[in-house]
This record gives sequence, C-alpha cells and structure tokens, in this order.
Amino acid sequence: MKDKFEQISIKPGFMKHNGGILFRKISNTEFEFKVTIDENKLNSAGITHGGYICSIIDAGSGTAAHRATDNTPCVTISLDIKFIGATKTGDEIKGFTKIQKITKSMVFLICYLESNSKLIASASGVWKKLNKNIPSFGPGG
Repeated sequence: MKDKFEQISIKPGFMKHNGGILFRKISNTEFEFKVTIDENKLNSAGITHGGYICSIIDAGSGTAAHRATDNTPCVTISLDIKFIGATKTGDEIKGFTKIQKITKSMVFLICYLESNSKLIASASGVWKKLNKNIPSFGPGG
C-alpha cells in the first residue's frame, strides 16, 4: 500500500523554512520520509547539523503519529535520538518510522535515518494525542 511521496513542509513556519520533507505511507504502521541535504543544513564541520537531524526526525515521525491516529493532532512528549553517522551536501536522507503502539492518549514509535545505505541516526519517541477539536497544524506543522 505504498503511497506516493508528498511534500509536507508546505505551511509557513520552521519546517518550510528548513526545506521540504517528502513523506509517504507504507502501511498503517509504517511511514517513510526523505530530504536532500544542501549547504544550509551543514554545521561548521561540513556535515549535516545535528539540530537539523533532530528536526527531520521530529517532523517525519510526528507526521506518522498524526496519520496513524486518523489525523488526530499530536505533539512530541519525548524523543531520544542516537547519532550514528554523518551526511554532507547532496546526500539524500531517508527516514523510516514504525508505530509500535497507540493508546487512548499516546503514540509510541521508533525511527531510523539512513543515507548511502548507512545508518545515520536512530530514535524512539512518544507523542501525545490532543483533542481533535484543537486546530491541526497539518502535515509538517
């Protein structure tokens, strides 16, 4: 049930400013996202900035939580990230998110990033489901 990639960084704000994230659903519990690194995403050592890595994991996994809960607004409660490898300008980073469990109020998931067939980062996180009456920020919000 692989959907086509869609741009989720479309609304004004942090992620639109930071560059586009493409996102797609693989199954009801598995999602994929990707970005291409440009020089604005590098640190002074010439590799992708750790803060940017955190941002794309948060945005991609947050969108997965949102989609897996029938578009319920969700906010990050915790996000534990392990930095494993580096990327540079021109590299494509792919993220894979797997929903582990959805409860009445929480979403538990894992995520990993890879580039050039190498592991870049791994993460686990918890998202809080908000009341559906709260305006949704939508994809990449």
